[in-house]
Amino acid sequence: MTLRVLFLLMLCIGLPHTAMAGALPVPDHGPVLRIQGSNTIGAALGPALVEGLLREQGLLKIHRETPDNANELRIVGETIQGHRVEVELAAHGSSTGFAALKNGSANLAASSRPIKDSEWLSLESFGDLKSPGAEQVIAIDGLAIILHPQNPLNQLDTGQLARIFSGEVKTWEELGGSGGTIHLYARDDQSGTYDTFKELLLSSRGKKLSSTAKRFESSEQLSDAVSADPQGIGFIGLPSVRSAKAVAIVDGQSQAMLPLNNLIATEDYPLSRRLFFYLPPTGENPWAQALVTFAQSSKGQAIVAANGFIAQTVQAMAVSPNALMPEGYQALSRHAQRLSVNFRFDEGSANLDSKARQDLSRVLDYIEQHDKTDRQVTLVGFGDAKDDPARADLLSKLRAMAVRRELVKSGVVLREVRGFGAEMPVAANNADEGRIKNRRVEVWVY
Repeated sequence: MTLRVLFLLMLCIGLPHTAMAGALPVPDHGPVLRIQGSNTIGAALGPALVEGLLREQGLLKIHRETPDNANELRIVGETIQGHRVEVELAAHGSSTGFAALKNGSANLAASSRPIKDSEWLSLESFGDLKSPGAEQVIAIDGLAIILHPQNPLNQLDTGQLARIFSGEVKTWEELGGSGGTIHLYARDDQSGTYDTFKELLLSSRGKKLSSTAKRFESSEQLSDAVSADPQGIGFIGLPSVRSAKAVAIVDGQSQAMLPLNNLIATEDYPLSRRLFFYLPPTGENPWAQALVTFAQSSKGQAIVAANGFIAQTVQAMAVSPNALMPEGYQALSRHAQRLSVNFRFDEGSANLDSKARQDLSRVLDYIEQHDKTDRQVTLVGFGDAKDDPARADLLSKLRAMAVRRELVKSGVVLREVRGFGAEMPVAANNADEGRIKNRRVEVWVY
């Protein structure tokens, strides 16, 4: 008897009145799963993933029901035997998900940011919510900064953006452009896109969105409004750029980066962030575990992409060499392709973070499927700036060696391990978040 069959039998023991949907138990009353948290996830992605899971479980008549409360939803299906199956979703913000786990009103928290230390400590009786099994990155999100198509500016830095949208910079001339007064366009307070923008650019700098900004419920209407206003600037999710002009973004000493899918997938693009499910290790709900597993599957990641977010599927991408790259990196880019994933590390540690552990299996699958196991893979490490450049070089190579150890366990023979120290930063080094982004390992294949 397999462990999976044994597990399913154990689920049924002591539940004489429980129906089964596919392999999962269905109680006679109440929802099988309750999800609370991020409205970025809860608005569309979360419901779509739940519906995908219900279809995979063989449920029929899958539909949505809207209770009286705003930003709440029920996904309902029916077993072959006619039993009603309900999943409840409430999307009132990431913080509410962790509060709901604590008071028992949710089985799974959806969050558009990592769990805070204070939340982690308050939930320690539920197990370690920072462990790889509990902290699940389900998608990568990215924002585009858009201008009128005829605006001559091609790039802006994150500091400028914070000053623009807080109203401190009022004219295009202050940015070296032309056109007079800057007109601000933003999503409304209920928008996950606004939530992302506020967290990445404004709150971290102690700023608030200017009251002069025109607010929109519709992404498409916002984008069209910017496209029609030569003085306009706005922010938008990637699928809604439409006819507007997206500008490249600089953070600290990073190169200017356009909001391209590959740069968001690797989290190099400055306005990218992770979207999470948090699954308490204790008191595990089988539907919660099944949803997490489905979200990480190829079907789940296809749903992620279909909803405008960046899936974590590993792909090879060509990189064009340029003069700002170290010579060794230019040579690498001429002969190899970079995979669309970066390995990053826990803060203050050489341990791979939760996403990196998930990505290991994805990278291994790619290497094996494309017959790259024998000296066809090079690892390239980077770090944040140190007082001693030699120390930065050493630490960058040690991070690459940490990934090498994991790949070697699965039989991969590497071609080379390189360390480029603090060169080619992708974020500013004056904050912990930026330093963590710069401490990364890239994977290249020949």
